[in-house]
Amino acid sequence: MNEALLRELVPAVIGVLVRRGADFAAAEDAVQEALIRALETWPDDPPRDAKGWLVAVAWRKFLDANRAETSRRGRELAVEDEPPAGPVPATDDTLWLYFLCAHPALPAGSAVALTLRAVGGLTTRQIATAYLVPEATMAQRISRAKRRIADLPLDRPGDLATVLRVLYLVFNEGYGGDVDLAAEAIRLTRQLAATTDEPEVSGLLALMLLHHARRASRTAPDGRLVPLAEQDRTRWDTGLIAEGVLILQAALARDRLGEYQAQAAVAALHADAPSTAETDWVQIVEWYDELLRLTDSPVVRLNRAVAVGEADGPRAGLAALAELDPDLPRHTAARAYLHERAGDLEQAAALYAEAARAATTLPEHAHLTREAARVHHLLSP
Repeated sequence: MNEALLRELVPAVIGVLVRRGADFAAAEDAVQEALIRALETWPDDPPRDAKGWLVAVAWRKFLDANRAETSRRGRELAVEDEPPAGPVPATDDTLWLYFLCAHPALPAGSAVALTLRAVGGLTTRQIATAYLVPEATMAQRISRAKRRIADLPLDRPGDLATVLRVLYLVFNEGYGGDVDLAAEAIRLTRQLAATTDEPEVSGLLALMLLHHARRASRTAPDGRLVPLAEQDRTRWDTGLIAEGVLILQAALARDRLGEYQAQAAVAALHADAPSTAETDWVQIVEWYDELLRLTDSPVVRLNRAVAVGEADGPRAGLAALAELDPDLPRHTAARAYLHERAGDLEQAAALYAEAARAATTLPEHAHLTREAARVHHLLSP
């Protein structure tokens, strides 16, 4: 191993992390951990791009440490980390690393998983959850992807669709957990939108902004989840909503509809409604129909069934749910909600409790447990 090369690369790698938002001390710590990893692995498996390898590993170490610190500080401090609207910040190497990990030699699914792990900083478990597969299966997929490109030159960037998928999943993980990931996904998507006129890039950016605009209202001061119907809409960021709608309208005007534009259209209809009751559910169902035409996703089918329950009544929604795999995430919770709306309180209480037992996160478990208790209380004489 060329230790002199390692020493020469240290200042440059620290500089990349600092430009991405890390303070110098944290960047230095992360690079030191990356160097330790390099000393362990490079003698047997030297990378072709030493700087790229160090940047990827150091950034992942920084994200891991930052997420742990964020959890200790609490959600209320994370709310202050708002991605700014307006001009795109100066670019760095992160997007290029995304494209390099999305190597043409890899199937799209493997490229996404590898990029999320190597550059996005997500754990194998988080990636497996996003793909609805067991953690062991995802670990094998990532290992195969690493082996497949181990001897290939990292000088052929992957395709745009794969990178968009990675950014989408990174944002989703941040939106449901650590805010720094969501903000980072928005920052990178802004950069990407500034370099291409592809409508789907704009659609993804609009989708992120419209969801992120509701961030402050998604949790109560005590950390509990607040469902969309109960959120304080006066706390929604109208500036981000206006920007997202404007970007979406420009993308739709190109008449090249894609899944991110369709998802953003659903989010825009929610953002535009004064309340859940006043939401244009009929149009939301129509957009879900477009999404199904584009993706045929089981998750989209589940969301559509709930929207049908709002547009045409809970019995219609339950009929749509009955056609889907009951093992889908949120299927039981959706049934509970629709049964409650239909007046079947005993069934709703039992289903909320069942959904709570199957919840994969503590906030979701606590929310569904409270819903079960609330509906059970309604049954008491």
